Amino acid sequence: MAAPITQQATVDIEHFDLANPPLGFVSDPFPFYDALLSAARVVTQPDGSVLLCHHGDLDRVYRDTTLFSSDKKAAFGPKFGVGSPLFEHHTTSLVFSDPPLHTRVRRIMTSALTPRAIARMEPGLVNTVDHLLDEMAQNEQVDLIEDFAASIPIQIIGNLLDVPMEERGPLRDWSLAILGALEPSLSPQQLAVGQSAVNEFKDYLSDLIARRRAQPGDIESDVLTRLINGDGAEGQLSEIELIQNCIFILNAGHETTTNLIGNGLALLHDHPDQKERLLEQPDLIKPAIEEMLRFRSPNQLGNRETTAEVEIGGLTIAKGTNLHLVIGAANRDPKIFSSPEVFDISRSPNRHLAFAGGPHVCVGLTLARMEGKIAIGRLLERFPDYRILPGRVSGGRMRFRGYARLPAAL
Repeated sequence: MAAPITQQATVDIEHFDLANPPLGFVSDPFPFYDALLSAARVVTQPDGSVLLCHHGDLDRVYRDTTLFSSDKKAAFGPKFGVGSPLFEHHTTSLVFSDPPLHTRVRRIMTSALTPRAIARMEPGLVNTVDHLLDEMAQNEQVDLIEDFAASIPIQIIGNLLDVPMEERGPLRDWSLAILGALEPSLSPQQLAVGQSAVNEFKDYLSDLIARRRAQPGDIESDVLTRLINGDGAEGQLSEIELIQNCIFILNAGHETTTNLIGNGLALLHDHPDQKERLLEQPDLIKPAIEEMLRFRSPNQLGNRETTAEVEIGGLTIAKGTNLHLVIGAANRDPKIFSSPEVFDISRSPNRHLAFAGGPHVCVGLTLARMEGKIAIGRLLERFPDYRILPGRVSGGRMRFRGYARLPAAL
């Protein structure tokens, strides 16, 4: 197994503020997570919100949809402005909604993402990955994000919604801008870019939906046609619900999978003993993907809001309190994971929370796992000696952890 790569940080628990993180936290939060896990179960924030880091607490919150709500209207009003494009999107999409909206939308999505439907996607995914590998083979230096990791989910999710190939160009930039607005603190420029991205995305989808209404797609494979049709009279979505959840599908599918692939390739390069194990035992790709998800979770932070007074870790938390669920820390909880700071591709069991849990567990987790397995597995098979070159650039965000650039020689 690989050696730990970080040392525990000195953290002033009493003054730890996620909105104004200490120096070094954004670039490498893991030493801070370790310190938080060892020093405190809950951490109150200057704005009255509460930080939860322990696996057991997150698991409890994810499973209890009565005491802990996903609805973010109260939190996002001051952040984005009530009625603004970002407010409308992030309070209407699946991840930040409660029943009955969450139930209606999720039922439609899961009906289109059955094991049989996902199995039908595999040949197209393999072709996409092999085509990208062929293109990269022609270059002395590549960017494993731009040229590979980011291209895969855009094509797969684009296929799910049957977005014409020639219209997929802006999707990634829109996604990065909208999800970037979920960071704990925003600059005025980030906020403006996010608001603009929602408007542009909505305009595009309004036109695409109108075209699909005129010419419906295959109900078995086209998620957009399923969303338009709804699930009977009670499952029908309004136009705004329909548009915002199409944005959610494209955003969520792109961000998490891009980070999974990029983080996974970087981890294998940085832990050559584990890379060698995987080359010698390709069947380890499945647990390897799970360990990549645990060790460098693509999504590091989640949120819930208390619906009543609740006690966690000896602290009484008032109704209406915003809870920050620190997934990246929970996935290093020593009460759950033996030697959590060690990257071990054969780790078992691996009860990570990279895909959240409970009724809100990621609806696309099977598809994301398949994309990661095929992308990383086939790149390793084709280019076993790939090297990451100097100049890697972090995505620079706290909530979503990944790379903006990952230069490599194949």
